[in-house]
Amino acid sequence: MAGPSWASAVERANAEGKQPVLFVHGPWLSARAWAPWAALFEKAGYASLQPAWPDGDDLAARATLGAARRRFTRIVEALNNRPAIVGHSLGALIAQMLAAEGLSAATVAVAPAPFRGAAPLSLPALRAAWPALAAPADARGWVRLSAAQFRYAFANAVSPAEGEALFETYAAPAPRRPVLQAATAGLDPWTEARVDVLAPCRGPLLIVAGGQDHSAPPAVTQAVYDRQKRNRAAASEFVLMSDRGHSLIVDAGWREVADAALGFIQRFA
Repeated sequence: MAGPSWASAVERANAEGKQPVLFVHGPWLSARAWAPWAALFEKAGYASLQPAWPDGDDLAARATLGAARRRFTRIVEALNNRPAIVGHSLGALIAQMLAAEGLSAATVAVAPAPFRGAAPLSLPALRAAWPALAAPADARGWVRLSAAQFRYAFANAVSPAEGEALFETYAAPAPRRPVLQAATAGLDPWTEARVDVLAPCRGPLLIVAGGQDHSAPPAVTQAVYDRQKRNRAAASEFVLMSDRGHSLIVDAGWREVADAALGFIQRFA
């Protein structure tokens, strides 16, 4: 049975009988970030789901990448139709994990977090993740970005006024542990930040990168794509938006990214 936090969205998608699209947000943004995307996709004939995580049935103490993968697996399995999945940041990593299990009809990974085997050292990314890295002894707690930290990690490619508005509208605390897991993926041989890039059931995958992104710099997104394109069973595509930062799904240019994602999904799902 679907949990109370997402059951109604699953029931609505099943009742409508439309192709579902599951949106997965990352740390430090709330699920509200997907609202304009959901409206766009629904206008195009899709059923949208934008569950928050962790939520009431996912306490921060249990919030790991493995727990998130299991949570979203339950959501997918409750749907009558296999969804397309769109993820941002750590949500894009989770989307790829689900795709590797054959749970996605088509996947869009926007500014994806690194995983084991695709985690090059990046000083901007380490600085962006520093609020989570700074106190590893409190790995079960929550982290809230300051306005200055949000500006560096998300809003460096927009004006200060827009960055402040984005912070006030979309910023949310995040569980520390999954951020740590992704940030240390290249160092921890037992990390849960893993993706089976050769999985024959993965399905089509689009990776969207921001050229000015501090949290998921081009070196990271390129490394993710270089690993994923080794999969010969399905299409792997890459789009670089050179002037965009990590806020690219919520800032004034969100429609460019959403249109790219929608066009890709329309081709394959």
